[in-house]
Amino acid sequence: MIFRCVFAASAALTIAAPAALAASCGTGSFQAWLDDFKTEAAAKGISQAAIASGLNGVTLDQGVLSRDRSQKVFNQSFEEFSGRMVPPRLTRGANMMKQYGSVLSRIEQSYGVPGEVLVAIWGLETDFGVNIGKFPTMRSLATLAYDCRRSEMFRGELMDALRIIERGDLAPSEMRGAWAGEIGQTQFMPSSYIKFAVDFDSNGRRDLLRSAPDVLASTANFLASFGWQRGKDWEPGSANFGVLQQWNKSEVYAKTIGYFASQLAHMP
Repeated sequence: MIFRCVFAASAALTIAAPAALAASCGTGSFQAWLDDFKTEAAAKGISQAAIASGLNGVTLDQGVLSRDRSQKVFNQSFEEFSGRMVPPRLTRGANMMKQYGSVLSRIEQSYGVPGEVLVAIWGLETDFGVNIGKFPTMRSLATLAYDCRRSEMFRGELMDALRIIERGDLAPSEMRGAWAGEIGQTQFMPSSYIKFAVDFDSNGRRDLLRSAPDVLASTANFLASFGWQRGKDWEPGSANFGVLQQWNKSEVYAKTIGYFASQLAHMP
């Protein structure tokens, strides 16, 4: 999870806010800004119930702002990073491959993405759902949307978080994750949650916090949507490696996903 935030630093570059937003971000009180945002959300068709449950009582989090400003450039080599991340997760990863074998088989039939790739991502992102993060998602997103550094980007993410609430996938109290707003066992930003989350266990909710089938299928849907080629490898330079870099722009991270997946493929 932490690594996703660090690696994302290079990808999530500062996005210039339109003039209309530039005047409002970071100026005046946070509560006044939040009230304006609620009005905007209502104008975009989000229900008052979702707005109230998602945003009432939300306060600014200075700790999130501090983390956003202190991100360091990731400079570990592939050998260092993969050597630290993969060996401790191999046995558990192999067990997950067995435990969810039938689910992973059905997911591969549907999306073309092999189970070992999905399990590798799952392990690297949150230790297979163990470490999903503890930051209240709505508070983190509202804080980053109020701040002027990447206001436009996070306004969009906050709006999509309200849409997740409105369609009944998650309650605001359940939405805890990484400091930058990533949610669930493979750390989807709300915009990706809206676009790619699927209800693979057919219980009526796209639940990326608790449902392993939803988590794995949604991750496969993300990769398939970016052009994953069924039956092809994922070595550096391949089309599928390029898709892994859509998951995380860092070449070191993408290579580590591929290496982990290849190791899982050869596990007994």
